[in-house]
Amino acid sequence: MKYTIKFKDGTEKEFDSLVGANLFKAYLNNADLEGANLDDANLTNVNLKDAKLILANLKNTYLNSANLFGANLTDADLSQANLSYAKLHNANLRGAYLTCANLEGVLLDGTNLADAILD
Repeated sequence: MKYTIKFKDGTEKEFDSLVGANLFKAYLNNADLEGANLDDANLTNVNLKDAKLILANLKNTYLNSANLFGANLTDADLSQANLSYAKLHNANLRGAYLTCANLEGVLLDGTNLADAILD
């Protein structure tokens, strides 16, 4: 599967794989990334508002200062991810794996953390 990613400066880039991809400042509002493998990717300052990340693999991913407002991360694996200062207002993290994730300064107003694994 190929992924075409748009960045905040208006440029676009095509990726064959998102594992380890540098998506710094990408614009992914409403993106459908269900089941995508984004392990070790750099998603710092990425806009993922209302994105669909159900069952996505986000292990060791940098999501610091990312906008995940309203994103659906049901059953996503965020183990060891850096979510520092991410905006997760109204996001759905039901059943998500957050083992050893960095949650410093995360904004969680209205976030669904039911059945999420936090230890």
